[in-house]
Amino acid sequence: MLLRLRSTVLRCSSRRPLVLGILNASPESFSDGDEVAGLDRQLARAAGLLDAGADMIDVGGESGVTNRAPLASAEEIRRVVPIVEALVNRGTLVSVDTWKPSVALAALEAGAHLINDVSGLRDPTIATHCARFGAGLVILHTRAAPKVKEFPAYADVVSDVAAFLRERLEVATSRGLAPEHLVLDPGPDFAKTPAQSIAVLRNLPVLGSLGRPVLLAVSRKDFVGALTARMPKQRLAGTLAAVGAGLDGGASMLRVHDVAETVDFLRVRAALVGLDEVAPDLRLAEHLRREKHAGTEG
Repeated sequence: MLLRLRSTVLRCSSRRPLVLGILNASPESFSDGDEVAGLDRQLARAAGLLDAGADMIDVGGESGVTNRAPLASAEEIRRVVPIVEALVNRGTLVSVDTWKPSVALAALEAGAHLINDVSGLRDPTIATHCARFGAGLVILHTRAAPKVKEFPAYADVVSDVAAFLRERLEVATSRGLAPEHLVLDPGPDFAKTPAQSIAVLRNLPVLGSLGRPVLLAVSRKDFVGALTARMPKQRLAGTLAAVGAGLDGGASMLRVHDVAETVDFLRVRAALVGLDEVAPDLRLAEHLRREKHAGTEG
């Protein structure tokens, strides 16, 4: 399945998923707001994510936490645009996580390749902006307004996700975006209880009929914390379990905080399920055989 992002064409497959490394520029972030610093450190973090194997950097200037009012667009632009400009100038593929048309436009003018709209395309102007630049657009399922914690009474949450995304795809294409520019996100944790998020992820294959790549954004999410009773930064093992299940369900893009660990997971998984050839002479490098301890040699 092809995904067109400006002049770049990517092939999306659950066999070889694309990895989006999360770069937060929001001190309010539930997960790593304490690590947000100046532009130089943010660019260094992005370089680390790329070195670890990320295919794209997903920049977010506003946290989705619901205990704070929405950020002013001008402030979000101030946080995001310098990062986008610097990364694009370095030849990096960049996604921007926003639901505000003015922020999306500023990011696209700065060279962003993909807009990750966490509002469910509440304002279709974002699709118009993406079409103008030939950029990609992620459409996420949610029945709540941005920054609002709400759990609707779904008759069937799985059917609702499929119907909502089908309708939003039609809206996006009516604004001039060809299907090849669109990505779908089932929206775990967005207007869903942990049990509802799990139900959607168990039934991820139903989105295959919509014919677009599925982005799996499960990194450190609430449903993982609810299952494991772990704080956000302690949810790596649970996140990787969700990633594996999501790939089995057909997801072909992964949005994660822990890129190196995710890439290791994908490499080992590919070898064990036969996607990658394993050299008969594969051996462990000697320096990796054992941990070194203080005061010891070798």
